[in-house]
Amino acid sequence: MSVMIIHIVVSLIIALAFLGAFIWAIKTNQYDDDYSPSVRILFDDTKPNNENV
Repeated sequence: MSVMIIHIVVSLIIALAFLGAFIWAIKTNQYDDDYSPSVRILFDDTKPNNENV
């Protein structure tokens, strides 16, 4: 029975850690940019290599 209590306490600590990380991410504006990820595929990041022309 004591093992069950230990598992419950450990799982609650882990859940609170994830909740804290989620709240921290929201407060530091990690989820503010909704537009860029959807159009990032449309932008060229590299210039074409014209050495073989």
